Amino acid sequence: MTQRLQGWRVALGLMSCWAVAACAQQPAAPVTAFVGARLIDGTGRPPVEDATLVVQEGRIVAAGRRSDVQVPRGATVVLAQLGLYARYGVTTVMSLGGDGEPSVRLRDAQDTSSLDRARLYVAGSVVTAESAEAGRKMVDENVALGVDIIKIRVDDDLGASRKMAPQVYRAVIDQAHQKGKRVAAHIFYLADAKDLLRSGADLIAHSVRDDHVDTDLFTLLKQRNVCYVPTLMREVSTFVYASRPAFFEDPFFQREADTGVVRALADPRRQARVRTDRAARAYQRALATAKRNLKALFDAGVRIAMGTDTGPPARFQGYFEHLELEQMVDAGLTPMQALFAATGDAAACLRLPDVGTLERGKWADFVVLQADPLADIRNTRRMESVWIAGNRVPGR
Repeated sequence: MTQRLQGWRVALGLMSCWAVAACAQQPAAPVTAFVGARLIDGTGRPPVEDATLVVQEGRIVAAGRRSDVQVPRGATVVLAQLGLYARYGVTTVMSLGGDGEPSVRLRDAQDTSSLDRARLYVAGSVVTAESAEAGRKMVDENVALGVDIIKIRVDDDLGASRKMAPQVYRAVIDQAHQKGKRVAAHIFYLADAKDLLRSGADLIAHSVRDDHVDTDLFTLLKQRNVCYVPTLMREVSTFVYASRPAFFEDPFFQREADTGVVRALADPRRQARVRTDRAARAYQRALATAKRNLKALFDAGVRIAMGTDTGPPARFQGYFEHLELEQMVDAGLTPMQALFAATGDAAACLRLPDVGTLERGKWADFVVLQADPLADIRNTRRMESVWIAGNRVPGR
């Protein structure tokens, strides 16, 4: 039996008021909100990705993009992704950005012996401020929301945008620490990773992809026991759809994959655009660097936490976590090392003492496999059952 703890995903949207009936502070009758599904509304309009559907007294109150629909306070939230993750054996999810109050409520309601969906921990809004004052304000707003960690983004999208300035992210880190919150830093470049660590960042999210890591980085990470999250499948997702990927034929993939998304990704016109996309080629080269760096960091004794950055439609939640393990093994880790990065070490990196290992007193979150993943990491796909809080996760 193997327990899986998945780290990172991004796709939970902030809510804004869309309909007066959906903005009541206390609904008069029970309300249920279905959040994160693909909405086909029957009107003939294109499907809405990452949608929210709010239901009260048997009738629809609001329906549309998650960013346009506010979930009423007190509503029962049904988050499609958490069931999907669980069915793929991902029992805990840390969402590093884009979460609103409904996600916090789901987090607050999950410490129960009746749980049968993936656990969720949240970072709230990604802090992307352009001034120190604005950055501190965003930290305070996230803390007031009740987040588990603060997330900042320090990246220029291969030169297409402007990175957060050092004086801004230092202010954000300082404010977060004053409020008792750790800071996860999205990075791409080696120099940024080093300066963020010197500035007090507590978690490195995504790989260093522009250069080979060095002894200086090893030392900075190990001095404060900062964990490193490779998210290799994030890079894969940028270029793999230049043609039809082999995993489209995998029954383990097909059983949960959104067929509409698969059709769109397999469209020859889209594939042609990917083949000629400069960024896709750059990220494909970056993947090779990221994998070399993962192996070097692991060998240097840096703690690794498996994460994937799943959430957007082309990054298939649940399934990509299994491919991430394969990428880690391909980078040079053993299956046991990759699995430890996805379970015990991931829990330790996220400071979640009640999950991650199968030990007395911890939550009984585990996966039963039909074949040994230590013999072949692809055997993680051969799942007999998934259990969360000792409850068998229901099938689709």
